[in-house]
Amino acid sequence: MQSERVREALVKLRQNARLTQRQLAKKLRREHSLISRLELGERRVDVVEFFWICQACGANPARTASTLMRQFAKIQSDSPGSL
Repeated sequence: MQSERVREALVKLRQNARLTQRQLAKKLRREHSLISRLELGERRVDVVEFFWICQACGANPARTASTLMRQFAKIQSDSPGSL
């Protein structure tokens, strides 16, 4: 469930920045297939990549992460006993 939220956030960040996957990959100097794999949930994003993706999309990494943490806490509170 939390992984889905991260994936959704990555797609939303890129779309809000009006970037294609290829454009974002170029800004990050990475292969476009990486962006696709991250957005499809085929690969997890690490915190450093998350920071750079936020920056490339013009988003505040701390604010974006904080929003995700609140969503994770809600998911956890809605499902007692799960981690």
